[in-house]
Amino acid sequence: MQTEPTPTPTSPTSPAIRPGIAAGSGPTRAAAPEVFGNIFIGIAGMIGAGKSTLAKALGDHLGIDTYYEPVADNEYLADFYRDTSRYSFAMQVYLLNRRFQQHQEIIWRGKSAVQDRTIYEDSIFAKMLAKTGLMDDRDYRTYVELFRNMSNFMCKPSVIVFLDVSPESSAERIRSRSRDVESKIELGYLQALHDGYQEFVENISKVIPVIRIDYERFATAEEMAEVIKREYLDASFLRNVTRFDPTR
Repeated sequence: MQTEPTPTPTSPTSPAIRPGIAAGSGPTRAAAPEVFGNIFIGIAGMIGAGKSTLAKALGDHLGIDTYYEPVADNEYLADFYRDTSRYSFAMQVYLLNRRFQQHQEIIWRGKSAVQDRTIYEDSIFAKMLAKTGLMDDRDYRTYVELFRNMSNFMCKPSVIVFLDVSPESSAERIRSRSRDVESKIELGYLQALHDGYQEFVENISKVIPVIRIDYERFATAEEMAEVIKREYLDASFLRNVTRFDPTR
């Protein structure tokens, strides 16, 4: 994977931090004329919900940079699914680090962007792993503290688009894309994850505007762009909370 040079900072984020760019997770195209002004769209949702597909379609349709979840070069992924309890903490810290690099790149570039899965969603997986005994309580506390420290250097997305699909639909989509490392994901895991996402959306919407989409019904990129424009640009969002607490 190609690694790009560190971009010149263009946002008010602390100048003491000049993060490198996560290899393989940078933008896939140069930004074209933007119809929304400067907007940072985060796509959230269950495993297999269609985040990558929608992110690419929106990026192409709106002419903005698209950032994908680091999956292909994730060196912990196979081990995590093979022995979840052993690799849960390493996996979550790895993902947090990679997504933080990606998140900061979006900020430093100062351009409109759409991101496939936000850094905030990692906390759903970590919390679920801790609740089900697949992550040690001490490791989870360390993870939460790390997340909180890193959140001081985050710039929130303009809006999060949540693709709401059922655990059953998630399982079917996982089967249809036939990734070997996902073959052992059980419905119970997806049901617990779905519950975590419902709680996440309720909490994060107090901090960041959330557009909840019933993605059981397919929508084109053009339709999705119109939904985002209508719900984001034509609505007033008053947010007094300055950061998202993954434990709440």
